[in-house]
Amino acid sequence: MMRMTAGDSRHKQLLLSLVPFAFVLIWSTGFVVAKFGLPFAPPMTFLFLRFVGVLLVLLPLVLIFRAPWPRGRIRHVAVAGILLQAGYLAGVWSAIKMGMPAGLSALIVGMQPILTAFAAPFLGESVQKRQWLGLGLGLCGVGLVVANKISLIGLSPLSIGLCVFALLSITVGTLYQKRYCAHFDLRTGTMVQFAASAVVLLPLAICFEGLDWRLSQVEWTPHFIAAMLWSVFALSIGAIFLLFALIRQSAATRVTSLLYLTPPTTAVMAWLMFGEAFSMIGMLGMLISVIGVAFVVRR
Repeated sequence: MMRMTAGDSRHKQLLLSLVPFAFVLIWSTGFVVAKFGLPFAPPMTFLFLRFVGVLLVLLPLVLIFRAPWPRGRIRHVAVAGILLQAGYLAGVWSAIKMGMPAGLSALIVGMQPILTAFAAPFLGESVQKRQWLGLGLGLCGVGLVVANKISLIGLSPLSIGLCVFALLSITVGTLYQKRYCAHFDLRTGTMVQFAASAVVLLPLAICFEGLDWRLSQVEWTPHFIAAMLWSVFALSIGAIFLLFALIRQSAATRVTSLLYLTPPTTAVMAWLMFGEAFSMIGMLGMLISVIGVAFVVRR
Protein backbone atom coordinates (compact mmCIF):
# COMPACT_ATOMS: atom_id res chain seq x y z
CA MET A 1 0.00 0.00 0.00
CA MET A 2 1.38 3.40 -0.97
CA ARG A 3 1.77 5.95 1.79
CA MET A 4 0.88 9.59 1.34
CA THR A 5 4.00 11.74 1.53
CA ALA A 6 4.15 15.22 3.03
CA GLY A 7 4.23 16.65 -0.49
CA ASP A 8 1.11 14.73 -1.47
CA SER A 9 -0.66 15.96 1.66
CA ARG A 10 0.23 19.59 0.90
CA HIS A 11 -0.94 19.13 -2.69
CA LYS A 12 -4.26 17.73 -1.49
CA GLN A 13 -4.71 20.56 1.00
CA LEU A 14 -4.01 23.08 -1.77
CA LEU A 15 -6.65 21.53 -4.01
CA LEU A 16 -9.18 21.51 -1.18
CA SER A 17 -8.47 25.18 -0.43
CA LEU A 18 -9.26 26.06 -4.04
CA VAL A 19 -12.70 24.39 -3.97
CA PRO A 20 -14.55 27.40 -2.44
CA PHE A 21 -13.03 29.77 -5.01
CA ALA A 22 -13.93 27.46 -7.89
CA PHE A 23 -17.48 27.16 -6.55
CA VAL A 24 -17.96 30.93 -6.27
CA LEU A 25 -16.53 31.53 -9.75
CA ILE A 26 -18.79 28.96 -11.44
CA TRP A 27 -21.89 29.72 -9.34
CA SER A 28 -21.57 33.42 -10.17
CA THR A 29 -22.11 32.71 -13.86
CA GLY A 30 -25.76 31.84 -13.14
CA PHE A 31 -27.06 35.36 -13.78
CA VAL A 32 -24.93 35.62 -16.94
CA VAL A 33 -26.49 32.38 -18.21
CA ALA A 34 -29.95 33.75 -17.41
CA LYS A 35 -29.20 36.83 -19.50
CA PHE A 36 -28.18 34.62 -22.43
CA GLY A 37 -30.87 31.95 -22.11
CA LEU A 38 -34.11 33.56 -20.94
CA PRO A 39 -34.78 35.56 -24.14
CA PHE A 40 -35.06 32.29 -26.05
CA ALA A 41 -37.08 30.08 -23.67
CA PRO A 42 -39.47 30.52 -20.71
CA PRO A 43 -37.77 29.98 -17.34
CA MET A 44 -39.34 26.69 -16.25
CA THR A 45 -39.03 25.24 -19.76
CA PHE A 46 -35.34 26.16 -19.82
CA LEU A 47 -34.80 24.64 -16.37
CA PHE A 48 -36.69 21.45 -17.26
CA LEU A 49 -34.50 20.95 -20.34
CA ARG A 50 -31.45 21.72 -18.22
CA PHE A 51 -32.38 19.06 -15.66
CA VAL A 52 -33.06 16.48 -18.37
CA GLY A 53 -29.66 17.30 -19.88
CA VAL A 54 -27.98 16.61 -16.54
CA LEU A 55 -29.72 13.22 -16.33
CA LEU A 56 -28.58 12.30 -19.85
CA VAL A 57 -24.97 13.16 -18.94
CA LEU A 58 -24.89 11.38 -15.58
CA LEU A 59 -26.81 8.22 -16.48
CA PRO A 60 -23.99 6.64 -18.56
CA LEU A 61 -21.47 7.44 -15.81
CA VAL A 62 -23.67 5.81 -13.18
CA LEU A 63 -24.14 2.69 -15.32
CA ILE A 64 -20.48 2.38 -16.35
CA PHE A 65 -19.03 2.84 -12.87
CA ARG A 66 -21.93 1.13 -11.07
CA ALA A 67 -22.21 3.99 -8.61
CA PRO A 68 -24.07 3.11 -5.39
CA TRP A 69 -27.56 4.54 -4.89
CA PRO A 70 -28.43 6.31 -1.62
CA ARG A 71 -30.56 3.47 -0.30
CA GLY A 72 -32.78 4.38 2.62
CA ARG A 73 -32.20 8.08 1.97
CA ILE A 74 -33.54 8.56 -1.56
CA ARG A 75 -36.59 10.41 -0.23
CA HIS A 76 -34.42 12.85 1.75
CA VAL A 77 -32.06 13.34 -1.20
CA ALA A 78 -35.02 14.03 -3.51
CA VAL A 79 -36.61 16.55 -1.13
CA ALA A 80 -33.32 18.41 -0.74
CA GLY A 81 -32.89 18.45 -4.51
CA ILE A 82 -36.35 19.85 -5.15
CA LEU A 83 -35.66 22.68 -2.71
CA LEU A 84 -32.12 23.41 -3.94
CA GLN A 85 -32.84 23.07 -7.65
CA ALA A 86 -36.50 23.41 -8.63
CA GLY A 87 -37.55 25.80 -5.86
CA TYR A 88 -34.55 28.10 -5.88
CA LEU A 89 -33.89 28.31 -9.63
CA ALA A 90 -37.55 28.47 -10.70
CA GLY A 91 -38.18 31.28 -8.19
CA VAL A 92 -35.21 33.42 -9.23
CA TRP A 93 -35.50 32.84 -12.98
CA SER A 94 -39.26 33.45 -13.03
CA ALA A 95 -38.83 36.69 -11.07
CA ILE A 96 -36.14 37.92 -13.48
CA LYS A 97 -38.32 36.97 -16.45
CA MET A 98 -41.15 39.06 -14.95
CA GLY A 99 -38.86 42.10 -14.80
CA MET A 100 -37.30 41.83 -11.36
CA PRO A 101 -33.91 43.59 -11.54
CA ALA A 102 -31.07 41.11 -11.20
CA GLY A 103 -29.39 43.30 -8.58
CA LEU A 104 -32.44 43.34 -6.33
CA SER A 105 -32.98 39.60 -6.72
CA ALA A 106 -29.33 39.04 -5.77
CA LEU A 107 -29.79 41.20 -2.68
CA ILE A 108 -32.91 39.29 -1.58
CA VAL A 109 -31.34 35.87 -2.13
CA GLY A 110 -28.21 37.22 -0.46
CA MET A 111 -30.04 37.04 2.87
CA GLN A 112 -29.49 33.26 2.88
CA PRO A 113 -26.33 33.23 5.03
CA ILE A 114 -28.13 35.25 7.71
CA LEU A 115 -31.11 32.86 7.74
CA THR A 116 -28.77 29.86 7.81
CA ALA A 117 -26.91 31.31 10.80
CA PHE A 118 -30.18 31.73 12.73
CA ALA A 119 -31.02 28.09 11.97
CA ALA A 120 -27.56 26.78 12.88
CA PRO A 121 -28.71 25.37 16.26
CA PHE A 122 -31.04 23.09 14.29
CA LEU A 123 -27.88 21.37 12.99
CA GLY A 124 -26.10 21.43 16.33
CA GLU A 125 -23.80 24.21 15.12
CA SER A 126 -22.91 27.44 16.87
CA VAL A 127 -22.22 30.83 15.33
CA GLN A 128 -19.54 32.94 16.98
CA LYS A 129 -19.71 36.69 17.43
CA ARG A 130 -16.93 37.10 14.88
CA GLN A 131 -19.00 35.16 12.36
CA TRP A 132 -22.10 37.29 13.03
CA LEU A 133 -19.95 40.35 12.35
CA GLY A 134 -18.74 38.76 9.13
CA LEU A 135 -22.29 37.95 8.02
CA GLY A 136 -23.36 41.53 8.62
CA LEU A 137 -20.36 42.89 6.71
CA GLY A 138 -21.02 40.49 3.86
CA LEU A 139 -24.63 41.61 3.52
CA CYS A 140 -23.61 45.28 3.59
CA GLY A 141 -21.00 44.58 0.92
CA VAL A 142 -23.56 42.87 -1.31
CA GLY A 143 -25.88 45.85 -0.88
CA LEU A 144 -23.15 48.25 -2.02
CA VAL A 145 -22.26 46.09 -5.03
CA VAL A 146 -25.82 45.93 -6.34
CA ALA A 147 -26.89 49.41 -5.19
CA ASN A 148 -26.45 51.03 -8.59
CA LYS A 149 -28.25 48.15 -10.30
CA ILE A 150 -31.41 48.28 -8.20
CA SER A 151 -34.46 49.94 -9.69
CA LEU A 152 -38.18 49.70 -9.12
CA ILE A 153 -38.94 49.08 -12.79
CA GLY A 154 -40.66 45.73 -13.21
CA LEU A 155 -41.12 45.32 -9.47
CA SER A 156 -44.35 43.63 -8.43
CA PRO A 157 -45.61 41.74 -5.36
CA LEU A 158 -45.44 38.48 -7.34
CA SER A 159 -41.82 38.98 -8.43
CA ILE A 160 -40.82 39.86 -4.86
CA GLY A 161 -42.71 36.82 -3.59
CA LEU A 162 -40.90 34.57 -6.08
CA CYS A 163 -37.50 35.84 -4.90
CA VAL A 164 -38.44 35.36 -1.26
CA PHE A 165 -39.67 31.86 -2.11
CA ALA A 166 -36.31 31.14 -3.80
CA LEU A 167 -34.48 32.44 -0.72
CA LEU A 168 -36.45 30.21 1.63
CA SER A 169 -36.16 27.24 -0.70
CA ILE A 170 -32.36 27.27 -1.00
CA THR A 171 -31.96 27.98 2.73
CA VAL A 172 -34.23 25.13 3.84
CA GLY A 173 -32.73 22.86 1.19
CA THR A 174 -29.19 23.47 2.43
CA LEU A 175 -30.18 22.85 6.04
CA TYR A 176 -32.23 19.77 5.12
CA GLN A 177 -29.41 18.17 3.17
CA LYS A 178 -26.86 18.96 5.87
CA ARG A 179 -29.15 17.41 8.51
CA TYR A 180 -30.57 14.32 6.78
CA CYS A 181 -28.40 13.37 3.78
CA ALA A 182 -25.05 15.15 3.77
CA HIS A 183 -23.19 12.06 2.53
CA PHE A 184 -24.12 10.23 -0.66
CA ASP A 185 -22.48 9.30 -3.94
CA LEU A 186 -22.49 12.51 -5.96
CA ARG A 187 -23.30 10.78 -9.24
CA THR A 188 -26.40 8.90 -8.15
CA GLY A 189 -27.49 11.46 -5.56
CA THR A 190 -27.35 14.24 -8.11
CA MET A 191 -29.37 12.11 -10.54
CA VAL A 192 -32.05 11.60 -7.88
CA GLN A 193 -32.19 15.32 -7.15
CA PHE A 194 -32.46 16.45 -10.74
CA ALA A 195 -34.95 13.72 -11.64
CA ALA A 196 -37.20 14.81 -8.76
CA SER A 197 -36.80 18.47 -9.77
CA ALA A 198 -37.65 17.70 -13.40
CA VAL A 199 -40.81 15.87 -12.32
CA VAL A 200 -41.87 18.90 -10.28
CA LEU A 201 -41.18 21.44 -13.03
CA LEU A 202 -42.70 19.52 -15.96
CA PRO A 203 -46.39 20.09 -15.06
CA LEU A 204 -45.64 23.73 -14.18
CA ALA A 205 -43.98 24.30 -17.56
CA ILE A 206 -46.93 22.64 -19.32
CA CYS A 207 -49.61 24.60 -17.44
CA PHE A 208 -48.01 28.06 -17.29
CA GLU A 209 -45.72 28.11 -20.32
CA GLY A 210 -47.47 25.82 -22.80
CA LEU A 211 -44.60 23.32 -23.03
CA ASP A 212 -45.32 20.65 -25.66
CA TRP A 213 -43.42 17.73 -27.15
CA ARG A 214 -42.28 19.85 -30.10
CA LEU A 215 -40.67 22.45 -27.79
CA SER A 216 -42.24 25.10 -30.01
CA GLN A 217 -41.62 27.93 -27.53
CA VAL A 218 -37.83 27.38 -27.59
CA GLU A 219 -35.63 29.28 -30.05
CA TRP A 220 -32.58 27.10 -30.74
CA THR A 221 -30.13 29.95 -31.29
CA PRO A 222 -26.36 29.64 -30.69
CA HIS A 223 -26.75 31.78 -27.56
CA PHE A 224 -29.45 29.46 -26.20
CA ILE A 225 -27.45 26.30 -26.95
CA ALA A 226 -24.32 27.75 -25.34
CA ALA A 227 -26.28 28.82 -22.27
CA MET A 228 -27.84 25.36 -22.01
CA LEU A 229 -24.52 23.52 -22.33
CA TRP A 230 -22.89 25.74 -19.69
CA SER A 231 -25.90 25.31 -17.42
CA VAL A 232 -25.75 21.51 -17.64
CA PHE A 233 -22.01 20.91 -17.38
CA ALA A 234 -20.67 23.86 -15.39
CA LEU A 235 -23.59 24.92 -13.17
CA SER A 236 -25.75 21.84 -12.62
CA ILE A 237 -22.89 19.33 -12.46
CA GLY A 238 -19.68 21.22 -11.67
CA ALA A 239 -20.97 23.84 -9.23
CA ILE A 240 -23.45 21.46 -7.56
CA PHE A 241 -20.77 18.81 -7.03
CA LEU A 242 -18.56 21.46 -5.42
CA LEU A 243 -21.45 22.73 -3.27
CA PHE A 244 -22.24 19.23 -2.01
CA ALA A 245 -18.57 18.63 -1.23
CA LEU A 246 -18.49 21.87 0.79
CA ILE A 247 -21.69 20.92 2.65
CA ARG A 248 -20.07 17.62 3.65
CA GLN A 249 -16.88 19.19 4.96
CA SER A 250 -17.95 22.50 6.51
CA ALA A 251 -20.57 24.03 8.76
CA ALA A 252 -23.64 25.30 6.94
CA THR A 253 -22.99 28.92 7.94
CA ARG A 254 -19.46 28.81 6.48
CA VAL A 255 -20.72 27.30 3.22
CA THR A 256 -23.58 29.73 2.68
CA SER A 257 -21.41 32.74 3.54
CA LEU A 258 -19.55 32.07 0.28
CA LEU A 259 -22.70 33.17 -1.55
CA TYR A 260 -21.93 36.72 -0.44
CA LEU A 261 -19.13 36.64 -3.00
CA THR A 262 -21.52 35.79 -5.84
CA PRO A 263 -22.98 39.28 -6.57
CA PRO A 264 -19.52 40.97 -6.62
CA THR A 265 -18.11 38.27 -8.89
CA THR A 266 -21.17 38.47 -11.14
CA ALA A 267 -20.80 42.25 -11.32
CA VAL A 268 -17.21 41.88 -12.51
CA MET A 269 -18.30 39.34 -15.13
CA ALA A 270 -21.08 41.64 -16.35
CA TRP A 271 -18.57 44.49 -16.58
CA LEU A 272 -16.16 42.37 -18.63
CA MET A 273 -18.75 40.68 -20.89
CA PHE A 274 -21.52 43.27 -21.27
CA GLY A 275 -19.82 46.54 -20.39
CA GLU A 276 -22.12 47.12 -17.41
CA ALA A 277 -21.07 49.92 -15.07
CA PHE A 278 -18.96 48.95 -12.06
CA SER A 279 -18.59 51.89 -9.70
CA MET A 280 -16.12 52.65 -6.93
CA ILE A 281 -18.91 51.97 -4.46
CA GLY A 282 -19.26 48.53 -6.00
CA MET A 283 -15.53 47.91 -5.59
CA LEU A 284 -15.77 48.97 -1.94
CA GLY A 285 -18.71 46.61 -1.50
CA MET A 286 -16.69 43.75 -2.98
CA LEU A 287 -13.87 44.39 -0.52
CA ILE A 288 -16.30 44.48 2.42
CA SER A 289 -17.92 41.22 1.25
CA VAL A 290 -14.53 39.49 1.06
CA ILE A 291 -13.64 40.68 4.56
CA GLY A 292 -17.02 39.52 5.87
CA VAL A 293 -16.64 36.05 4.37
CA ALA A 294 -13.11 35.83 5.78
CA PHE A 295 -14.52 36.48 9.27
CA VAL A 296 -17.05 33.69 8.82
CA VAL A 297 -14.87 30.96 7.31
CA ARG A 298 -11.70 31.55 9.36
CA ARG A 299 -11.37 28.72 11.86
